[in-house]
Formats: sequence, C-alpha cells, structure tokens
Amino acid sequence: MADDDLEDLEIVEDAILNLIPDVELSKVTNGSAVISHLKELSDHELPQLIILDYNMPQMNGLQVLSRMSETKRYNTIPKIILSTSGSPKDVRECKQLGALEYYVKPNTIAELNVLVRKMIGLCGINS
Repeated sequence: MADDDLEDLEIVEDAILNLIPDVELSKVTNGSAVISHLKELSDHELPQLIILDYNMPQMNGLQVLSRMSETKRYNTIPKIILSTSGSPKDVRECKQLGALEYYVKPNTIAELNVLVRKMIGLCGINS
C-alpha cells in the first residue's frame, strides 16, 4: 500500500486488519518506494494486491502503474487506485495502465470498511 498521507495509511491498514488480522501488509509513502520494494521481492513474495494513492511525491499512482506495466511479473497483481481525486481523466488513464479499479477515498469509516471488502474481494483474498 502506498500513500503519502500517514493517517490515510493507518486508517486503511486498520480496516484491512479488522477483516484479515494475519495479513502481511507493506506500506510506503511514495511511488518510487513502491517500485524499489517490488524489485526486492522474489516472484513468490509478490503481493496479492497493490493499493496506490494517485497523488504522491516522486512518482504518482499513474507513473507507478506505467513503470509496473514495463515488468511482466507485475502484470497479474491486482492494482487499485485509492485517491481523493475522482477526475474522469485520471480514472481512465489509470485503468488503461492496469488499475483494476479506481476508488475515491471515502468520508466515513463505515464507507471505508465497505470499500476495503470490495478491494479484498477483487483480488481473491479470503476475509
């Protein structure tokens, strides 16, 4: 999971851990760190889901998706954008570069919990 807002990282992490307490979750705060982290992993260590904020320093979510699309071993990992921006252009571009879904960050914990269930369901992780 990548987001430059530490509070958002923590809130989403809590929602995920409430559904799947034993999940292993990696968190980074910028797009470059996503690519660096993935490069360090062996094929069998790759994540089952990648959640990216759109607006991040160094590389935004779209740029991360673009870089990931250049590496075949990342193609089967579900990638989701979770952002404050709901711009149709951003949504379209992210989906063209491999985002499975693009969600606007919800305003309540209840909405976030529903959204996290959807994200987990999209990648086949059992909660």
